[in-house]
Amino acid sequence: MSLVLGFESSCDETGVALVEAPEHGSLRLLAEALHTQVAMHADYGGVVPELASRDHIRRVLPLARQVLQQAGRSLTEVDLVAYTRGPGLAGALLVGAGVAVALAAALGKPALGIHHLEGHLLSPFLAEPAPEFPFIALLVSGGHTQLMHVRAVGDYELLGETIDDAAGEAFDKSAKLLGLGYPGGPALSRLAAQGDELAFALPRPLLHSGDLDFSFAGLKTAVLTQARKLDAANGGAMSDAQRADLAASTQAAIVDVLVAKALRALKDGGTRRLVVAGGVGANLRLREKLDAGAAKLRAAVHYPPLSLCTDNGAMIALAAALRLRHGLAQPEHGGAFDVRPRWPLAELGSAVS
Repeated sequence: MSLVLGFESSCDETGVALVEAPEHGSLRLLAEALHTQVAMHADYGGVVPELASRDHIRRVLPLARQVLQQAGRSLTEVDLVAYTRGPGLAGALLVGAGVAVALAAALGKPALGIHHLEGHLLSPFLAEPAPEFPFIALLVSGGHTQLMHVRAVGDYELLGETIDDAAGEAFDKSAKLLGLGYPGGPALSRLAAQGDELAFALPRPLLHSGDLDFSFAGLKTAVLTQARKLDAANGGAMSDAQRADLAASTQAAIVDVLVAKALRALKDGGTRRLVVAGGVGANLRLREKLDAGAAKLRAAVHYPPLSLCTDNGAMIALAAALRLRHGLAQPEHGGAFDVRPRWPLAELGSAVS
């Protein structure tokens, strides 16, 4: 039996979690805590890296105490301390990595750096039922939109990715054009629920490209053009109903592309399992259309719990436990560490290098 304490601090959420990892069988999330910096960054319309790093420093240890107390475990019972090594904001990554490695060294226990996107990719294994290998993964997290063929832990084949803006960026940038608050994606989705997604004919970039790549920069430009037309036709400001319709049409365009590409990957991949991970995976319209499309293919769709779609410590502890279980990682001893702010998932081999 192993207890893995995981730290996530790649951007604007401080996450800590404790995962129980038996030698065989299902992993179990014992406790997790998360602090989001949304309110702090809202006044700036986006994440301010220096403020993010300082806030991680204030939050990380109190969250760790909270997690251990909730789980009824002591720090000395922890067998491994995992942390997000990258990608992310350099200063933010250093906070989580520094605390994790220092704790491990003080306890005489090993530490392990984890790829942030691998954490998202494997997070549905904390849901019931957990997926089985192999599967197709749609990874939609922040600036990343990728389709992967996942054969096993550490065995990932990139099938397609965004060539410019990712889906999450398309949500956020379109929301900003509509005058919505930060973070823009959830705000746009809430407004879209009040609108008509057929109101405006927005483009679906690369929908019929024949490959599995994505592009959402052109959609953002189309939203900008339509918003300016509506503002001009309404004396400088579109109506609330028009804003809701444009939000709904924007969401529909993004979702249509994600669904079409994911289902195409399923058809071509020889598997009937789809895993969806990352913040955009919480979008209810996306889930609805993926479920309907997969059902026609007699395929199953697996999502992480809604609470674990955004960045969190549980996915980092989970990924570390799975890597160890499959013999794909060598934990570090002695207190040395580094972070990798830019770290393509494609570089992740059978072990963290």
